[in-house]
Amino acid sequence: MIEHNTAVTANSTIGAWLQNPAGARIVRGIAEQAGMDEHALSVLRKVPLGTLIASSQNAPEGLIDTLVAQANGGRVPSDDEATGLAWPEKITAGRFDGKTVIVTGAASGIGRAVASRVAREGGRVIAVDLSADRLDGLAAALDGHDVRPVAADITSEDDIVTIVAAVEGRVDAVANVAGLSDDFAPMHEVSDAVLERVFNVNVFGLIRLTRAVLPLMIAAGTGSIVNIASEAALRGSSSGLAYTASKHAVVGITKSTAFMYEPHGIRTNSVAPGGTLTGMRPVNTSEFGQKRIDSQRADVPISVPEALAASITFLLSDDSVNINGAILPSDGGESVY
Repeated sequence: MIEHNTAVTANSTIGAWLQNPAGARIVRGIAEQAGMDEHALSVLRKVPLGTLIASSQNAPEGLIDTLVAQANGGRVPSDDEATGLAWPEKITAGRFDGKTVIVTGAASGIGRAVASRVAREGGRVIAVDLSADRLDGLAAALDGHDVRPVAADITSEDDIVTIVAAVEGRVDAVANVAGLSDDFAPMHEVSDAVLERVFNVNVFGLIRLTRAVLPLMIAAGTGSIVNIASEAALRGSSSGLAYTASKHAVVGITKSTAFMYEPHGIRTNSVAPGGTLTGMRPVNTSEFGQKRIDSQRADVPISVPEALAASITFLLSDDSVNINGAILPSDGGESVY
């Protein structure tokens, strides 16, 4: 019989599962199948096992309930009985009432979490992404809230026109979340194709959309812009040349925009996420770059997208009325390493 104080549920963190004897065997078995080492388990320690399972496209239905029962001697305890529950998202009702907020990259990961939170807090969300199907899934999941999907490419001027038309003359806030990773290639290996692909989205797409909506904010005399940077914007040891340079550019864009438009009541800030459970992973990475980056890995827990959404929506909202030009690391302390 399992002891009460080691009971775990889907909402218990992986760290808590590792403290449960049966749970530890289950988690390590999953890690072995996925090719994860002990360091990977360590950085996942604050992620709920249910969230990790849900992020896998191949997980069979009902798997997490089966695992919970196995870890708890055949029974499924309630969260009230469990240990190590993850941080719970808490909605601030009405925080975005009457606000129109554009969120790019809204179909998955951090962008989806931001769009969901703004909508549940009363905002009208213009949800932008390349994937129409996943945007429709977001809108269906938020049935009863004001989510307006716009399948668009922020690197296309024609699609920028489509996005601006969708706001119907009003934009209160923009979350520039959409972004691409690189292949970890260092300077002597980086290709023009990777440079152009990463900069077109992370830098030029961000500029084009923000440039297009600024006149509406200037006319209204108010607005909040949040650009998503990265740990790669704060140091040189977390990604390749293209991504690192693009996110440093985002910091410069943030500071310039904050300065230029402050007299018009427009605030511009940036959030720099650390490791986040988004599914965005580089493929075909540079062996040279990967080895060098791995040598500097910090033992800092990966975050869930909802935790990043908490930081981003704070800066989007009027709660951050006195903040302009800030670069907020939302990284579990990774930036202090």
